Amino acid sequence: MAYGALCCFIKERRRIKMREFGLIGYPLGHAYSQKYFEDKFKNLGITDAKYNLFPISEISKIHNIITSQPNLIGLNVTTPYKELVIPYLNELDETILRLGTVNTIKITRNGEKFSLKGYNTDVFGLQKTFAELNFPEGSKALIFGSGGSGKTVSFVLKEMGIGSTNVSREPENLKQISYSNITEAVLKRHNILINATPVGMFPNIDSCPQIPYKYVTDKHFCIDLVYNPAQTLFLKKCADKGALTVNGLTMLYEQADKAWEIWNSTL
Repeated sequence: MAYGALCCFIKERRRIKMREFGLIGYPLGHAYSQKYFEDKFKNLGITDAKYNLFPISEISKIHNIITSQPNLIGLNVTTPYKELVIPYLNELDETILRLGTVNTIKITRNGEKFSLKGYNTDVFGLQKTFAELNFPEGSKALIFGSGGSGKTVSFVLKEMGIGSTNVSREPENLKQISYSNITEAVLKRHNILINATPVGMFPNIDSCPQIPYKYVTDKHFCIDLVYNPAQTLFLKKCADKGALTVNGLTMLYEQADKAWEIWNSTL
């Protein structure tokens, strides 16, 4: 390339305003979102966007990130901040008012001022995941975890007309049970088992929810929201009993694409 043409190219590149997106949570060593979006940008020929990871040890640091990254216009939110981030937002999508968890934030800027609106695209991702499984009529679910992800799973299942019970290490109400309460009879009544905790996520791949796997059968649908590794110990133990198993990749892809749609919307 001639010197003059090279200078023009450099000037043109400088005029392109980068759009920045990212993920907040802690820790983020397991996160696949950055690779997913980088591949998406490459495949679509998008050259004015980049996606970064922002591992923050306290949710109060979210404003520091936004003020220090003036081109940042969208954030994904992961563990443990899906509920804790809500007080820092200016506006909530109506779904959040019913659900109480956030995984996507759209940042609108006006000079040095900014406004944050929260959404939950995990709902969309879960709907897509569950729709592919064709649960039989009368299905009931056990959800391992009572945090933000567990509440989102329960919300989506309820919208589908499927009853569920959350399993927690420390049950907070009569609608939750402890892991020690999971018996053969409980597993027989619940044909859907969903891990909505980080247990088994890389690098702790030798961990799994503590349930009596000997009572899992080929009648069970076993879903792990963890996607790294692709087959968690939970899924392996269930598959060994003949259960249908699904990881969290479909949910990841679908919720990410929905977030991208929101960030690029002018509404």
